[in-house]
Amino acid sequence: MADGDPPDTSPTVTSAAAGAGSAAAGAASAAAGAAPAATGARHVYFVSDHTGVTAEVLGHSLLARFDEEALVTSTRPFVDSLERADALVAELRQLPQPVVVFSTVTDAAIKQRIADSGCLHLDLFQPFIHQLETALGRPAATRVGTAHSIRNLTRYQARIDAVEFSLATDDGSNVRRYGQADVIMVGVSRVGKSPTCLYLAMQYGVRAANFPLADDDFEGSGLPEAIGPHRAKLFGLTIAPRRLHELRQRRRPGTTYATPERCEYEVAQAERLYRRHNVPFLDVTSVSVEELASLVLQRANLARHR
Repeated sequence: MADGDPPDTSPTVTSAAAGAGSAAAGAASAAAGAAPAATGARHVYFVSDHTGVTAEVLGHSLLARFDEEALVTSTRPFVDSLERADALVAELRQLPQPVVVFSTVTDAAIKQRIADSGCLHLDLFQPFIHQLETALGRPAATRVGTAHSIRNLTRYQARIDAVEFSLATDDGSNVRRYGQADVIMVGVSRVGKSPTCLYLAMQYGVRAANFPLADDDFEGSGLPEAIGPHRAKLFGLTIAPRRLHELRQRRRPGTTYATPERCEYEVAQAERLYRRHNVPFLDVTSVSVEELASLVLQRANLARHR
């Protein structure tokens, strides 16, 4: 795919609440192409003249406040010309109205073309732009892509370096680099250490390593040798044994690794280790990766690089 060309994926059927948790992680998989088949579900579009990330995140956050049935969601990035706007309008007019359109498009003519389609057009920026221009004493920039452009190369590079670090130290690898970590996530297998570390790295430039707890780590009274010297950087994760059993069944169904008894044992031992060594920890059973990352940032007092 050439730079600037819209990617091509299918619409997603989701619920409003589920969409809010997955928007940040899945925003890059945006859609363009044929209109989805009409169904009884509400159609929601996230439209942008750049990546579509902001439209998805804000749109899903707003939708999560409503107990809506299944939604058919589609993202249309790079709607940066009247020709692409016309193609989108033709698509919208094939669907039952009102289609809900969350938009972060900046060009006035393109926005008007979309609004004239008969959809419920929600401009996510305009309600705040005039107030900010008044408060800051200068006009807003009209160029596209400012939210996700590289505006500070040092901070951007910090995020890239953090991602590399998290990948290199995933699942107990390269423990010799733990001294470079901002935080070391600790927990049993399938508790969510890796996605949390990657999210912290990608979004905030945090150097997050993770260390898996195994049987050998529960035998003695001390911390595992690899993480003992770094106790101040440790942050533990725990989970309801029932939920851990469900996750492990998906990965290795019918094994000892996934039995309810095994899950209960490991969770109990991990929490005992946290308490014995005053390691702060969080229960991730009903917490999204986004929420968890924010909680870790706050409780571990980590600096954000973004």
